[in-house]
Amino acid sequence: MPRFFKQSIDVDNIVIDGDDARHIGRSLRMKCGEEITVCCCGIDYNCVIRSFSDSEVYLDLVDSAPCAAEPDIDVTLFQAVPKLDKLEFIIQKAVELGVNRIVPVLSRRCISRPDEKHFAKKLDRLNKIAEGAAKQSGRGIIPEVMPIISYKNAVLQMKELDSCIILYENGGKSFDEIEFEGKKSIGIVIGSEGGFDEQEVELAVNAGAESVWLGNRILRCETAPITALSILMFLTKNF
Repeated sequence: MPRFFKQSIDVDNIVIDGDDARHIGRSLRMKCGEEITVCCCGIDYNCVIRSFSDSEVYLDLVDSAPCAAEPDIDVTLFQAVPKLDKLEFIIQKAVELGVNRIVPVLSRRCISRPDEKHFAKKLDRLNKIAEGAAKQSGRGIIPEVMPIISYKNAVLQMKELDSCIILYENGGKSFDEIEFEGKKSIGIVIGSEGGFDEQEVELAVNAGAESVWLGNRILRCETAPITALSILMFLTKNF
């Protein structure tokens, strides 16, 4: 069933407008009586199309329920910035796997080093990738790609979470040694192509993060977040 997102919703007067309305009428060629789902704040509103105008689609509510695809944990991915094509891939797959937000981070070993102004120009495209992935995977929210921040500021944000892990190829705990029970806000910190240096890992650990080692095989920076998020969702029963 086609899915569309709204920031707020009036259940007595559900209207889709703008590009989504044109997509429903012109691209999908949907007709009155057909069903669509409107997602707002993690709730799925199952609707039928009542009527069309030139720029709006009017819906009748059938029923609503919490989105079954939304995990019961709030996951932030702190991703040290890789090359742009890799970041786009990471965003798409992280959204499919249940992340709530992606925070691009500029660490010491980042090969790609955009400044805030340059990166801001790419944010709209990156958030559209997140939106497309949310629709495709049946999410109840559109996870947000945040503006790029320094590693120091990322560490400050890590302190605000219930739990945070940083992947480090030179050692640490295994995933199943981390206690996630009762933790609602969880951070995962992933390096870029060059990984993290020892001082960066130490800074994160001093802020409360736990160093996690994924084994003897060194994963690419675009493979590591997929692996970590998959394991996290399995361990917390959010699959």
